[in-house]
Amino acid sequence: MIGKEECMEVRILKKQGKSIREISRITGLCRNTVRKFLRSTADPRYKERAKRPGKLDPFKAFLEERVKAALPHRIPAPVLAREIASFGYDGCERTVRTFLATLYSRVTPEPVVRFETEPGKQMQADWCELRRGKHPLYAFVGTLGFSRDSFVVFTTSQAFDVLRECHEMAFSFFGGVPREVLYDNMKTVVLERNAFGEGKHRFHSGLWDTAKHFGFIPRLCKPYRAKTKGKVERFNRYLRYSFYYPLVSRLKQAGLTLDVATANIEVRNWLNDVANCRIHGETSERPCDRLKIERAAMSPLPPRVKVEQGKPEVITPMPWPVIPLQRPASFYDQILQEGRL
Repeated sequence: MIGKEECMEVRILKKQGKSIREISRITGLCRNTVRKFLRSTADPRYKERAKRPGKLDPFKAFLEERVKAALPHRIPAPVLAREIASFGYDGCERTVRTFLATLYSRVTPEPVVRFETEPGKQMQADWCELRRGKHPLYAFVGTLGFSRDSFVVFTTSQAFDVLRECHEMAFSFFGGVPREVLYDNMKTVVLERNAFGEGKHRFHSGLWDTAKHFGFIPRLCKPYRAKTKGKVERFNRYLRYSFYYPLVSRLKQAGLTLDVATANIEVRNWLNDVANCRIHGETSERPCDRLKIERAAMSPLPPRVKVEQGKPEVITPMPWPVIPLQRPASFYDQILQEGRL
């Protein structure tokens, strides 16, 4: 195919007074081609080749539907490649991965609707499982809906007695009791959903006693709607990656294993010095500052009652123990040398 450049050269040479024979000799084109260029007023154009169908083309519509159906989650490329292979696709996985990248670049995620609560209304509670096996480690996490101020205590059990103590420590930490506490399907919280009708659940009897004592209403988040309890679940991830994994890795380098006592000492410092004093991404304020507003809207802590030989003894609530926010490096050197962790 003769290109536009050759055509322009022929016309320029003709304008310079060259004959067809001379132009043919200079350009290497046959004289008939030279004559054709000189007679035509249009520039030559390359003919577009017919696009050959790719191996993935018959399956693109299927992949688009699968991607839409899975949103906001993503199905890995190897999984989708296996699915279309069962329908006859014999191409490589990389082709599938490349096509999926173009789909995800066009997908606009649905906006997340934040469930904001008024001060003092709600605490979201959840267990965060950090270690399994013979020496399990769990974290009870409570996050206030308005301030995002959070409480964490580490335990080795999720039994109801432990859960009740965790509530008491959380309310003491916050300095008040919210009007309701939101849970998921904890076995120590709910025995049967909708047992008495839509939205009327059969709660653990001990939970009702605890709720009555402190003065809060237990609530359950909607099934398969984790975002209704998103504040505490986002904090769980923050706890894992900003506190737990860094602490475990430091101890591992020293040949030590994290235990409950050490975890609770360190997490109190972290809550007071880092987690509740950072600028929160959703509120653009510090949780500890918003807690002052929320605490004023919460119910006061009830007196604790200790039964001893049939005589109730009223114990006034104790403030959360004051732990130094910073420790000198020599403190940790001494612990590592003595092997007390």
